[in-house]
Amino acid sequence: MSATESVLTLELVLQAHQRIRDRINRTPVMTSHTLDELAGASLFFKCENFQKGGAFKARGATNAVFSLSPAQARNGVATHSSGNHGAALARAARLREIPAFVVMPANAARVKRESVERYGGRVVPCEPTLQAREQTLERVIADTGACLIHPYNDLRVMAGQGTTAIELIETVPDLDVIVCPVGGGGLLSGVAVAAKARNPAIRVVGAEPAGADDAARSLKAGRIVPSIDPRTMADGLRTSLGEKTFAEIQRHVDDIVTVSEQSIVDAMRRIWEVMKIVIEPSSAVAYAALAEAKVDAAGKKLGLILTGGNIDLDHLPWNRRAV
Repeated sequence: MSATESVLTLELVLQAHQRIRDRINRTPVMTSHTLDELAGASLFFKCENFQKGGAFKARGATNAVFSLSPAQARNGVATHSSGNHGAALARAARLREIPAFVVMPANAARVKRESVERYGGRVVPCEPTLQAREQTLERVIADTGACLIHPYNDLRVMAGQGTTAIELIETVPDLDVIVCPVGGGGLLSGVAVAAKARNPAIRVVGAEPAGADDAARSLKAGRIVPSIDPRTMADGLRTSLGEKTFAEIQRHVDDIVTVSEQSIVDAMRRIWEVMKIVIEPSSAVAYAALAEAKVDAAGKKLGLILTGGNIDLDHLPWNRRAV
C-alpha cells in the first residue's frame, strides 16, 4: 500500500488485518445487562483498552510499519503524538527492529510518555500546539532520515484502524449502529469504510467533546474547520481532521455528535464501576453520546468502541473539576 493512495477500500482494510493479526490482540467485545437496561438498547463494547499498548493505535501503526519496504524502513520511523500513536509506533518499530522518533507535546500525560519510552521510542518534546508538533517533526525527519508515519492522515494507518470494525462485525453481525470517538479521524474513517462495506444499512456515528468539536463543524460545513484551541480532558481527541480522513468521513459517516466534559467524566466512571474495566476519557465519549441521548438507541443493537485505557491513575477526572 502506498501512502499516496487517496481512497480507502474494504480490500485495503482486509489486507491490513491479514498483515497485523498475529502482531496485535483480537480484543474482546463485552456486554453489560445493567448498561443495556439504562440505555434501553443492546450494547456491545469493542474493548481496545485491552489492545497491545493499551489502545487501538496499535492496529494502524503496526500496519504502517510492516507495509514499509526495507529501503523505507532503513532509518526508522517518526511521528508526532499525544501518546497512544507514539507508543504504538514505538512498539511496531521494535518488532521490526528499527528506531522510532516520537515528537510529543510537553503537556502529554506522563503515563503516555513513559509508554513510548518503555517500547524503546525516542521522545522529542515540543510546545503543545499543532504547529510546534509539525515543525519539530520536520526537523527530526531532516536530521534522521526517518520515514513519516502520520498519526491518522495516512491510508496505511486508516486501514489498520478499520480492522476494529472487521472484528466487531464478525462478532456481532447484525449491529444497527456503531458509535466511534473521533479526533484526527483515522479510526472513524477506517471503521466507517469497513462497516458500510460489510453492511450498507449500518449507521456510523462519530462522537467528540463539545470543547473540541472540529469534526462536527467540518461535516456540517462540508470542509475541514480546524480545531484552534481545543479544551477537553480527552487528550486523544484534540487533533483536527486530515484531508484523507475527512474525505472518508464525508462519504461514509452518518452523523457526528458532541458531548460535555461532565458527561465524559460520568460515562468513564460508570464504565469503570459497572464493567470493572479501565478506560481513558477519549474512550468514554462514545458511551457519553448515548447517555446524553445524542444517538437514537431505543431497541437497537449498538457497537461502541472503547478506544484505549491509558490514563494517569494519580489524576483521575472525578477527583477534580471537569475542564
